[in-house]
Amino acid sequence: MPSFQKFGLRKQLFNAIEDLGFVTPTPIQDQAFSVILSGKDILGIAQTGTGKTLGYMMPLLDELKFSKQLNPRILILVPTRELVIQVQQEIDNFTKYLSIRTIGIYGGVNIKRQSKELLEGSDIVVATPGRLYDLILNNSLAVKGIKKLVIDEVDVILDLGFKRQISNIFELLPQKRQNIMFSATITEYIDELIDEFFISPVKISIALSGTPLDNISQQCYKAANFNTKVNLLENLIQDKDQFKKVLVFVSNKKMADKLFESIEPKFGNESCIIHSNKSQNYRIRSIENFDSGLYRILVSTDIMSRGLDLDNITHVINFDTPEFPENYMHRIGRTGRAEREGKSLLFYTDKEKKFKNEIEDLMSLTIPILEIPDEVEISKDLIEEEKSDGKLRKNENRNIKKIELVAGFHEKKEENKKINLGGSYRREIKKKYKKPKTRGDKTYHKRQKRG
Repeated sequence: MPSFQKFGLRKQLFNAIEDLGFVTPTPIQDQAFSVILSGKDILGIAQTGTGKTLGYMMPLLDELKFSKQLNPRILILVPTRELVIQVQQEIDNFTKYLSIRTIGIYGGVNIKRQSKELLEGSDIVVATPGRLYDLILNNSLAVKGIKKLVIDEVDVILDLGFKRQISNIFELLPQKRQNIMFSATITEYIDELIDEFFISPVKISIALSGTPLDNISQQCYKAANFNTKVNLLENLIQDKDQFKKVLVFVSNKKMADKLFESIEPKFGNESCIIHSNKSQNYRIRSIENFDSGLYRILVSTDIMSRGLDLDNITHVINFDTPEFPENYMHRIGRTGRAEREGKSLLFYTDKEKKFKNEIEDLMSLTIPILEIPDEVEISKDLIEEEKSDGKLRKNENRNIKKIELVAGFHEKKEENKKINLGGSYRREIKKKYKKPKTRGDKTYHKRQKRG
């Protein structure tokens, strides 16, 4: 059985990894080590929960020597604040016996405090793209010393709208650097980034995003509506022996709040919620309390579906069926980590059946359907979103308004049909001098005359 000894790591790093209880390298750790150590650009495709952080940090830390320079040498970009905190903590664990300075920076906190911390010096910076870009622009972070750029969960970073910042950050960094990028899926824009900024990258693909995790059992329930789903969820999670640590995914912030309010009367003292509208301190506190076992139920949007490594989650419950099948894979990857057994349950309605079918097509398997227990009430009450026969897109609302305006159309009076052409003086000047030249046009023509 291969062990971490095969990598010939320096003693301080090997001891830290051993202290963490890691014995056998995962496939991504095994295959990425020599490539990253060689200095080549690399694109790693691997499912969530496969040990990617140690996969890229192990070779980087192994060759990172002590330095007193203030500017960072390694930059790691991740999509969310929570992931910044987690990656920083993991690096702190890996560097337990090394003199390495790591700083995490993200939005939602005082930027001046982060600027001061950066000016005191660092070796590694872990950051979200938006806050990183702000700190570079206000000269709080000098990137001239960056030798290694890591972009983790790049597909999520792009989904969150950081496409422009990523391109700008690439342009600001030194050209001579190693690019290391990890993702669970490949998109057209990722290919564009690779073509423009990478130099003959080595591609390592551990598993396709649609490959189901063998150690996660998957089952599903067909439910009539939101309230029936709530009744089913409450019936299931009342079994504390089976549902010891449950992560419940909901489609958006509004529905997450609605679900949490529904279950709070029964499970308020053992449940918490997290989404992007919650304050940073609230989010961190919810994660810590859930991870420590103080709460056994966490209601979340997809903000929690990627990257975060929480221990011993027994069940992932998809309260809403995700519209994009890849998101389902990321969600269920929160359980069954480190080769433990995990369980996933999917709730779907008639309207969500097409999303369920797409998930099954992606995985090339059929998720077994369970019967709703007899004691669960099948509600006939619909919430507002269901009464409107599905959510209207913004464009659909605009179209409705346009139709209403057309119905109320009337002819203008004759005096209102006149078009304002401006004063006669302006019209004569316009005929005489035509379109005024821009400053650039004037400069161009002056140069032509000099030539």
